[in-house]
Amino acid sequence: MTSSAPNPRLAAARRAHILGALSRAGAVRIAELSAELDVAAVTLRRDLQLLEGEGLLVRVHGGAVPAEGAPAAAPAVAAGPTRPAASIGVLVPSLSFYWPDVVRGMEERADQRGASILLRSTSYELQDERPVLARMVEEGVSGLVLAPNTDTEHAAEVMEWLEQSAVPFVLVERDMKLAGSPVESVSTDHPLGAVLAARHLAQLGHRKVGLVISRHSPHARKLVAGWNAACRELGLTPSEHVERVLPDRSTPEFLATVTAILDTVRRSGITALLVHSDREAMAFVDLALSRGLSVPGDLSIVAYDDEVAQLFTPELTAVAPPRAAVGRAAVDLLLDRLADPSRPVHRVTLNPTLNARASTAPPR
Repeated sequence: MTSSAPNPRLAAARRAHILGALSRAGAVRIAELSAELDVAAVTLRRDLQLLEGEGLLVRVHGGAVPAEGAPAAAPAVAAGPTRPAASIGVLVPSLSFYWPDVVRGMEERADQRGASILLRSTSYELQDERPVLARMVEEGVSGLVLAPNTDTEHAAEVMEWLEQSAVPFVLVERDMKLAGSPVESVSTDHPLGAVLAARHLAQLGHRKVGLVISRHSPHARKLVAGWNAACRELGLTPSEHVERVLPDRSTPEFLATVTAILDTVRRSGITALLVHSDREAMAFVDLALSRGLSVPGDLSIVAYDDEVAQLFTPELTAVAPPRAAVGRAAVDLLLDRLADPSRPVHRVTLNPTLNARASTAPPR
């Protein structure tokens, strides 16, 4: 299932892709761009109109040519542009929040290295991604970059299909194995992200802290492992050890769960929480304020993901995975594998950072 919701970050990456394809081929066609990017033709026409207004191209029937020398390049539109040497099939579970920056990094690196991206989005609820992957292979992609669901009954079958397909692939933000051996992958060091949050709170003087994670996060176990190790190392005491899993925000149980956690916070004297992700952290701030708790006076809150944390009031301290860098590294791994199939398996781990803002302060 492909998301049709507009996303300005993907729009910027999409236009960069158009300009890159135009520079390489001398012309672009809306029909081919639509197939490569899985974007409606009407959306691409708006992109071309905007880029033409900026003097970057000239629209012609069915596509566009460079702004300079448009008449000479125009015949290439009818004949079709030269396709990049490698076409990368990208499958991500969402085109909202965490993944747009990852995809933008992929597209930037693909443009730099003369490759194209065929983008598909599924959903966290999709049980079996094999049909989507098979369609991309049938469309002729040279390799795959994907983030498969790991907690479904078909997870092992998806990995077996990838092995049998003989198509080179790289996993993004996933750790999975084939025949007991890890496969090529790029991921954020999420345990370190939790450690960074715990260290920040400890340096501010907090001693009673808690962790709240999202139910469907594939990073939950890593966050818990990093958090618990850091709490032991730093001598933090999560009174009653608040380590809760939040239901989906769309369910009636979400508000009740947040309320129960805040009751525990008050009763136990907890002064700080790490909450995954930004949206859930914002809900904690809103409900805490409505219950007479000040943030950060009574309760410091660290968000995990840093997608929109800085836009909130108060601006949220947040752990930021290097999403765009993850996307760039994944494309590099795949293209390097295509260039040298015999190279050793690479597993790349990138460090997150912590951005301290207004939602954390020393406890009273």
